[in-house]
Amino acid sequence: MSSLAVVEEVPEKHCWVCFATEGEDGRAEWGNPCRCKGCTKWIHQSCLQRWLDEKQKGNNGGPVSCPQCGTEYRIVFPKMGPLVYFLQHVDKAISRVSPFAAVGVVVGTVYWSAVTYGAVTVMQVVGHKKGLYVMERADPLFLLMGLPTIPVMLVLGKMIRWEDYIVRLLHRYSGQHIRGRRMHHIPLEGTLTRDHLSVSRTLCGALIFPSIASLAGRLLFQRVPSSLQRTLLGGIAFVLMKGALKVYFKQQQYLIQTNRQILNYPESNGEPERDGGNERGEEDMEDSGNE
Repeated sequence: MSSLAVVEEVPEKHCWVCFATEGEDGRAEWGNPCRCKGCTKWIHQSCLQRWLDEKQKGNNGGPVSCPQCGTEYRIVFPKMGPLVYFLQHVDKAISRVSPFAAVGVVVGTVYWSAVTYGAVTVMQVVGHKKGLYVMERADPLFLLMGLPTIPVMLVLGKMIRWEDYIVRLLHRYSGQHIRGRRMHHIPLEGTLTRDHLSVSRTLCGALIFPSIASLAGRLLFQRVPSSLQRTLLGGIAFVLMKGALKVYFKQQQYLIQTNRQILNYPESNGEPERDGGNERGEEDMEDSGNE
């Protein structure tokens, strides 16, 4: 009686990256780095290396897991010399510090730009020679703390919209004054006084205000001997004139909106208006009669 030897067939290896089989390339190096079974168990070492490079995207120490079973691959690097070890840690430290250094550079640039702008504004308002004299005699700490606040105060002042309060009062007065007259439309309260806050417009308007004030002072108040007084009077005059124009413009917009009309849809010339429901009923009656 002969014994039958049962030989278990070993499935052929398939690479789940390039889909090549073991028979197509017998010299290829294979690996099974995860807990997958069956056709997704095997992979070429070269394919696995390329796939790791794509997943890590330059971060050679980053963890990578199998997309099927979620097993994290165990990646082992050869031993490195002390110089390479030192340079690696230096590179990591620079990568961690760089974002904070970049923020510091940006903040420092903004600060010194504000200091420079404050100094230029002082010389522009009180005069070049007098401004230099005042800053030379002033405490350096006071200058370093006070000059950057000049553009900040200008921006904050620009954000105060006092004209809107006057426009609201005019709208209320206009509504009471013309209440007895026929009005096509009364706009909702605040819809025409609400302006979109533009950061670029606010910033540019605030930073250019000292130059405009100085120019307005020279044109309107030439007899005033003091440069500081001329600039202050010019700034006040400019703010008042601009506010008056803005109030007038908003009030006119309000009046235009109150007289707004919506026209009726024009009927076509010579063609009678047709009732869609009756026309559909006549068509249905004709169809039933033909049947």
